[in-house]
Amino acid sequence: MNNPYFDLLMWARGPAFNIALFIFVAGIALRVVEIVALGRKRDLAPAKGNPVAQGLKTIFTRSVPRKGLVAYAPITYIGGYIFHMGFFVAFFLFGPHIAFIDGLIGVSWPNLSRVIIESAVALSVLALFALLYARMADPVRRALTTFDDCLVWLLSLLPMVTGYVAVNKLFGDPTLMLALHILSVELLMIAFPFTKLMHAVTFVMARYYNGAIQGRKGAQS
Repeated sequence: MNNPYFDLLMWARGPAFNIALFIFVAGIALRVVEIVALGRKRDLAPAKGNPVAQGLKTIFTRSVPRKGLVAYAPITYIGGYIFHMGFFVAFFLFGPHIAFIDGLIGVSWPNLSRVIIESAVALSVLALFALLYARMADPVRRALTTFDDCLVWLLSLLPMVTGYVAVNKLFGDPTLMLALHILSVELLMIAFPFTKLMHAVTFVMARYYNGAIQGRKGAQS
């Protein structure tokens, strides 16, 4: 008997992925062009430092929280680091994902064991719920929370949960679970350029820009 979800899986792997990939790439390119096109007024004053060196340095130094901030908001900072690192590990170091990337662009690298990947996913999911709790428990942050924030949280959660379920065949039809996992990733790709998920690209540009300005003035950023 044919699996009733096989066609959905094939559609998710084929046409749906092609559509999502096009929107993902074109959307990022459009947003980057928009940012670059904004430009900035030329600084006619002589440079007192090296803007390029300071800009590059700032990209990395801003990844370390300022002194005292971790103690002030431990869930926000620690949870944020755990989620981002776990998501990175699960996406880029899981064998099937590496094989997919290799088939797409012809590049591969060593993978980590399934135990490490699943541990990273579990920690990332826990971190996401901790971050949601910290946001909702703070009246100010709760009031500032928008639909975009909730959507980004959900879109970040779904690929990890559906992937964990699909790999471990916890419940439901395995073919359906795999299709849902792929579709959840494609939803993330489609939303990426048009939501706060875009910070994964623009944070590099923003940090370099701020660092370069300070470097030109001879200051540290």
